[in-house]
Amino acid sequence: MKGEWRSGPGQNWASSLVLEVQTNQTVKTVNQKLQESSTGKSTGGNFKIKVVWVLVLVQSEVLVLPAGPRERIVYLPCIYRSTAVQKPDYLATVDVDPESPTYCQVIHRLPMPNLNDELHHSGWNACSSCFGDPTRTRNRLILPSLISSRIYVIDVGTEPRSPRIHKTVEPIDLYWKCGLANPHTSHCLASGQIMISCMGEPAGGGKGGFVLLDGETFEVVGNWEHPGEAAPFGYDFWYQPRHNVMISTEWGAPKALVHGFNPAHVKEGLYGSALHVWDWTTHRKLQTLELGEDGAIPLEVRFLHDPNATEGYVGCALRGCVFRFYRTPKGDWAAEKVISVPSKKVEGWMLPEMPGLITDILISLDDRFLYFSNWLHGDIRQYDITDRRNPRLVGQVFLGGSIIRDGPVKVLEDPEKQEQPAPCIIKGKRVPGSPQMLQLSLDGRRLYVTTSLFSGWDKQFYPDMMRYRPTTRQNQEPAEVQSPMLGHRS
Repeated sequence: MKGEWRSGPGQNWASSLVLEVQTNQTVKTVNQKLQESSTGKSTGGNFKIKVVWVLVLVQSEVLVLPAGPRERIVYLPCIYRSTAVQKPDYLATVDVDPESPTYCQVIHRLPMPNLNDELHHSGWNACSSCFGDPTRTRNRLILPSLISSRIYVIDVGTEPRSPRIHKTVEPIDLYWKCGLANPHTSHCLASGQIMISCMGEPAGGGKGGFVLLDGETFEVVGNWEHPGEAAPFGYDFWYQPRHNVMISTEWGAPKALVHGFNPAHVKEGLYGSALHVWDWTTHRKLQTLELGEDGAIPLEVRFLHDPNATEGYVGCALRGCVFRFYRTPKGDWAAEKVISVPSKKVEGWMLPEMPGLITDILISLDDRFLYFSNWLHGDIRQYDITDRRNPRLVGQVFLGGSIIRDGPVKVLEDPEKQEQPAPCIIKGKRVPGSPQMLQLSLDGRRLYVTTSLFSGWDKQFYPDMMRYRPTTRQNQEPAEVQSPMLGHRS
């Protein structure tokens, strides 16, 4: 299936995309964890991957970056929670080497030992923070469980194509040692430790603290932040050691969002709208940047890759806005709105206006392009950010969403005056859901796209994703493929 990126207003930017999908594929969600090496024999079967979109960017303006080998396998946390299937989540290993006879097939599945974990994002035990240390090896994948609060440490070094569980950190360790629960984003540190942001406390309220794991034993060391300085809510974080700063974001209280989205909870203060600025060395919170209504539910945060840069972007879900954060000449930090995706007036939906709901953003390694997904509208957008304060829309593609033309929602008024998109049909099969998590290949050529956000919200907004039953050669029951986030994109 082929499609075209829509050029931005007044632009001559030309590109196209190819959806590389194999027969018998159906997706629920995944954000690809790029594995930079894939050696060893395949010990898995020839399962079919349930859905992977690979947008191949073909245009003269793409800068091919000489940064690392092409990805050959990807790891996909797959989720059964909120489905009718009572099975544990599993980690799928997928072959994405086009020269391989098992290209685009699931070659291995690693089930977790417990039910209802809700694997979500993931990270590595070693990354660019360990640059210059030859003893550090990227051989462990960290899988925090958003609902159960377990943390699985996966051995991907012994046999990359057939991972196995190395260690399980039980929730009681997070509860008693840190007073935290609902672990989310995992990053490795230059010290060798692993730092994981948390969204709540054991009773289900919001609490944006951080857990430290020992990088060798993976035991819980304790909190990163000082006592009493946790943020009211937690979600993602990103740091720049050269500038002694970390920025963290907010989703909401786990007890509010676990079963779906209730707009009343926003007014009740159960969702966040702020960025938190931390001193990286002292672990003290320096500032809280309140973003207001346009900045409600700030999710994924990204610094520019240039280590000298003191700025980055955060995608704010509820109003479909992107804010730029930056260090001011005075040395403190500020934020400004630089992108706004207008809501569409609709009928046949839960509210009279539908926001885009920006759920993931990423920046190309050359710091030239910003990509983000509008999970409700159903499109992926590409912006040229060479002028950091004035991003310029240069590409757009729809891959499903809530406003497809043969769906129940009718668009009454669209400030962007776009036609309602056609449903996403791949190999003759309709793919439910909408683009969500994104991962760009190191050379900037392939954009991996998946569809699930969080099982409770998937069930509410895209129930067809939970009912969809694809046929595979093994007649496997479908799981929800959840979306891991790459720790440090290096």
